[in-house]
Amino acid sequence: MADQIDHLIEDAPILRLDAVHTDIRQYHILNGVDLVVPRGQVTMLLGRNGVGKTTTLRSIMGHWRIHRGSITFNGADISTQPTADIARAGIGYVPEDMGIFSDLTVEENMQLAAFSGPMSATRLGWIFATFPPLKTLWHTEAGHLSGGQKQMLSVARAMIEERELYIIDEPTKGLAPAIVATMVRALQDLKDQGASILMVEQNFAVAAALGDTAHVMVDGAVKWSGPMRALAEDLDLQRSLMGFSLQTAARDQSATKSS
Repeated sequence: MADQIDHLIEDAPILRLDAVHTDIRQYHILNGVDLVVPRGQVTMLLGRNGVGKTTTLRSIMGHWRIHRGSITFNGADISTQPTADIARAGIGYVPEDMGIFSDLTVEENMQLAAFSGPMSATRLGWIFATFPPLKTLWHTEAGHLSGGQKQMLSVARAMIEERELYIIDEPTKGLAPAIVATMVRALQDLKDQGASILMVEQNFAVAAALGDTAHVMVDGAVKWSGPMRALAEDLDLQRSLMGFSLQTAARDQSATKSS
């Protein structure tokens, strides 16, 4: 399946999964995942709830150990490496549960994320410009932040050091539209800096706006790979793979806001 989009990639992909299987206790979650992340692009990992998207990201980061297959980052096999070594290799990770420390201040959370040394003033200035509330709340315990502010902190922690690849799990989940717009601008800015991004996103409008390539998962495996634009323009394909179309999702979202 990953070979289907090799023709889209001028350089060797920054990340590649080949026939990855992951079991969680007695459950077989990933059933031969093939996935390619091109350099300098935003790659979307899409699909219905429960198809294995988060497990795929956690397997890449070593939180769940794969049982078969291979995961290569920059041409090196990271399938058996510890999570800390995978992060140090140049991957920033934003988990679905945000991964922040509630009893530490925003500043302390950021300091812990900058494991290579003191935070870069230039990098921190960019983050403050991107997420202004974090500067205002710098000495506030993270547990006292709103949901949107916590998500900003979670993404900022991954961004505090320049990474070659950012893996982000549902960054706009549950956020107000204004904060979603801020998050989209931040991720676009990150892409413009030359970073590669692999992202799980349930907001299909966000995925269509940011994504260059896409993989759609069904029952623990990638069933479709190709340009994000091709998926965004094909309503029948959206319905067959994910059970809804972009038009339906937008209509439902509008109805929810007006109710």
